[in-house]
Amino acid sequence: MLHLVIPVFNRLAYTRMCLQALQQQTRTDFAVIVVDDGSTDGTAAALAREFPRASVLPGSGQLFWTAAVNLGIRHALAQGATRLLTLNNDVLPPPDFIAQMLCWADRQPRALIGPLELDATTGQPVFGGETFSFLTHRPRRLLDHLPPADRCGLHPVTYLPGRGMLIPAAAFRALGLFDERHLPHYLADYDFSSRARRHGFPVFLNYDAPLGTYPAASGQHTTRRTRSLRGYVQHLFSIRGGGNLFDFTHFALRNAPPLYLPFFLMNGYLRRLGGYFLH
Repeated sequence: MLHLVIPVFNRLAYTRMCLQALQQQTRTDFAVIVVDDGSTDGTAAALAREFPRASVLPGSGQLFWTAAVNLGIRHALAQGATRLLTLNNDVLPPPDFIAQMLCWADRQPRALIGPLELDATTGQPVFGGETFSFLTHRPRRLLDHLPPADRCGLHPVTYLPGRGMLIPAAAFRALGLFDERHLPHYLADYDFSSRARRHGFPVFLNYDAPLGTYPAASGQHTTRRTRSLRGYVQHLFSIRGGGNLFDFTHFALRNAPPLYLPFFLMNGYLRRLGGYFLH
């Protein structure tokens, strides 16, 4: 059975919209697990009142994304989950989202599968997967190369973000859970899906399963919205910093081919040290 794992910290309005959309799915053979990591905006009471069928797991307030998701995954596996889908709360799945994800999962039972992300306010595609060169440090974005007629079905990618990643339970048995020790908030999703691909679990972007997202609500967008010296330090060293140098180093050591590792590290450090004020 499919179990959905949704980590939340405040932002009740997003969580409510997400869970309401999940209640409208054409397929209902899935369970919802919400990991409420110490929300202070009434999330726990609202979920108990409005979504009694969802399992709500309390966190300490210090789990961050990776440990919160792992808490939900452990619970799901203990309940006999055969597939898991990690979701952020700031997503809006259309009614056939689960059906389209499971349709392809049935055809590719060992695959990790992610959705085509659309801006929920405009309907325009914002992320359609990418293949990545560890030598040049450059992604090849599928949306830039796929003609409209080919934007359907599955397309192989290097890794997947966690906001809508469907994972067979067999991948967790083979690799363990997300790396909450070294990658507490960012890159744990890219790390896990990249390692899964190298261990024989195909990784695809599903163009038949669009998922509404709110790009401006992401943590990295918020951090970059106001440039400052303090923000620069947080960007490079904070757990929530999208350019965290320690996270990047660990990701590189785990995933870059040894021959390319020195170039990948040097390129990555330069991009993080100089890119904050450029993007």
